[in-house]
Amino acid sequence: MGSEPEPFLSTRTGALTLVLLCAVQFLDVVDSSIVNVALPSIQRSLHFSQQNLQWVASGYVLTYGGFLLLGGRAADLLGRRRVLVAGVVLFALCSLAGGLATREGTLIAARILQGIGAALMAPAALSLVTTLFKEGADRHKALGVWGAVSGLGAAAGVFLGGVLSQGPGWRWVLFVNLPVCAAILVAAFRLLSGERPSRAGRGFDVPGAVLVTGGVLLLVYALIEAPDRGWGAPRTLGELATAGIVLAAFVANEARSRQALMPLSIFKVRGLAAADATQLIAFAGFYSMFFFLTLYMQNVLRWSPIEAGAAYLPVTAGLAFAATIAPRLFARVGTRPVIVAGALLSAGAVLYLSRIPVHGSYAADLLPGLLVMSLGLGAIFVGVTVAANAGVPEAQAGLAAGLLNTSLQLGIAVGLAVFSALATARTTHLAAEHVARAQALTSGYAHALAAAGVVLAAAALIALRTFNSRGEPRSAADARAVPDPA
Repeated sequence: MGSEPEPFLSTRTGALTLVLLCAVQFLDVVDSSIVNVALPSIQRSLHFSQQNLQWVASGYVLTYGGFLLLGGRAADLLGRRRVLVAGVVLFALCSLAGGLATREGTLIAARILQGIGAALMAPAALSLVTTLFKEGADRHKALGVWGAVSGLGAAAGVFLGGVLSQGPGWRWVLFVNLPVCAAILVAAFRLLSGERPSRAGRGFDVPGAVLVTGGVLLLVYALIEAPDRGWGAPRTLGELATAGIVLAAFVANEARSRQALMPLSIFKVRGLAAADATQLIAFAGFYSMFFFLTLYMQNVLRWSPIEAGAAYLPVTAGLAFAATIAPRLFARVGTRPVIVAGALLSAGAVLYLSRIPVHGSYAADLLPGLLVMSLGLGAIFVGVTVAANAGVPEAQAGLAAGLLNTSLQLGIAVGLAVFSALATARTTHLAAEHVARAQALTSGYAHALAAAGVVLAAAALIALRTFNSRGEPRSAADARAVPDPA
């Protein structure tokens, strides 16, 4: 009898490949937040109007979320390395153009196109992780590292944005991407083998691509604009209704198409829809928590951007610890209990953070909640990623990655839209009663954080429907045995 082949992650090539793919994810996540702290500097330098300034951040989120499904399926059909390289090249060119921008329109356009590059990179990279590292302990370890790096990117973005904007200048929040992209491109050609386009790609589902991209773009755009326009504004309601109609037409098209962009059979993979829904709901709470705490630190406690960014550094330690421990727990109890426990831990931590006072102390009012939340965030991110990819056919790995990333981006958009409206309404009400500005702002942020904690508790309930992966490979029959009602 021959000996078992050495796990890919244990080889030098496997370890370097994981580093490469995690670098792609880190870059995508960092650029979702790195410009936020630099926005005041950008406004002064390029004379941005307040209304247009938000699109430096929102433009990236809009196209990143809108093109993820298309990027994921393109990776399956056209070749994962090919799509990954195309995304990195576009991302790098847009980073250069944005860093050199002298007009607000140029910078906004660069950020919008940069989001498309990220939407090509992210699902291609995740699908490579799930296809190169086979289902079981090898994949769990790889996804544990992936989850830790994703969390580090989220925490590092704010800190790096503050350091670069107060140091060499805001343009370096974009220029810093260039050497990273160059290293990724060199490593991609050395470590990843090229793939021939799938035969299925010859009958590419153009109507489906147009419908899903247009529908998700319109949905994310409506959610971004809703807090300023008002949820009851005719334009907001019209955009949300139109997005719903377009996405319904997409589902109808996929049910009839022979070369469907998103074969609906993928939702027969047990627990997939529940895992995506858990991701969406959980990150509506997580991202909003980071958003409102950052505003609290800067607007109420009067901390500098660097101080606010540094406040999240302990979060990286908690994330790294949770992402390291979680894969070991999967083999013993499975992914479902870990996800549920992570969501409940996070809910309690965010509710603790919702008690923020006007004259807050980092050690007493922020640090305990942030540390506990980081453990829950790491457990959820790694657990959901493993559960969402368990049993997915290799030919649909890019699609599964696109769905998971889309759920994350939609969660961010929904969370910010809903909780911003809640915070603004509370602050406006108190300001009308002549409450001090700091108290009114703090109360608004606290209300939003409390709602985010409740949402994280709801994510724990949804997680009960996810597949409980323990690391052993699933057969196709087992993976599809019970259609997921979620």
